[in-house]
Amino acid sequence: MLMTFAVCLGQQVLVVAVAQEQRPRVAVSSEVSAAAKSGIADGVWSPALTGERRPLYRFCKSDIVEVDFTFSPEFNQTVSVQPDGFITLKGVPQLHAEGITMPELQAAIQAAYAGTLNDPEVTIVLKDFDKPSFIAGGEVGHPGKYELRADTTVTAAIEIAGGFTPQAKHSQVVLFRRVSDDLVESRILDVKALVRSRNLGEDIHLRPGDLLFVPKNMVSKIRQYLPVASLSTYLNPTQF
Repeated sequence: MLMTFAVCLGQQVLVVAVAQEQRPRVAVSSEVSAAAKSGIADGVWSPALTGERRPLYRFCKSDIVEVDFTFSPEFNQTVSVQPDGFITLKGVPQLHAEGITMPELQAAIQAAYAGTLNDPEVTIVLKDFDKPSFIAGGEVGHPGKYELRADTTVTAAIEIAGGFTPQAKHSQVVLFRRVSDDLVESRILDVKALVRSRNLGEDIHLRPGDLLFVPKNMVSKIRQYLPVASLSTYLNPTQF
């Protein structure tokens, strides 16, 4: 059971969204309930869940990039981000592209060719990439991976995944979001109270790579940060 898993995690941080019956708002509570503030949970800045709303795309492995030189078309080329994160360009050393934005890569290419071309004007176009997606697991109608085609909130994502099953714990939906290669941030959402309060301003907007898990049993405690390897536990709802 998920409760057993939570206890085994040792020291944990309680981050539970609850509804105020007298005042329709969603709050984040530890030992003392407090109104949720933008970007802050229990007085601590939340780097992933409440960060930049529309971040620029960052290159990933296997992305294909078209590089065009306005005044030197002989240098035009199409490159792929290799498994080590680098791209190979004509006549210059390899450049690391994984994890940086398009403006950053454009500036890096211009700097790399500055010794060959006089004030090179470069345009880069992302030709192919891993489509943004989210995963919905647990007690939803159709667990699986879904493309994130537009601005999508948690409640919308649950509906896309077939809605709650009769066994779902509406008040204990867990959102996992990657913070780094080694950590994900977790947040427990009271979707039932969110819908009942009609305050959809608290409905979190998903980002590519987010994982929603709807449990069958109560999740009372869960660590706010945990190793990425632990996510496999939440991808197989049958074990709960």
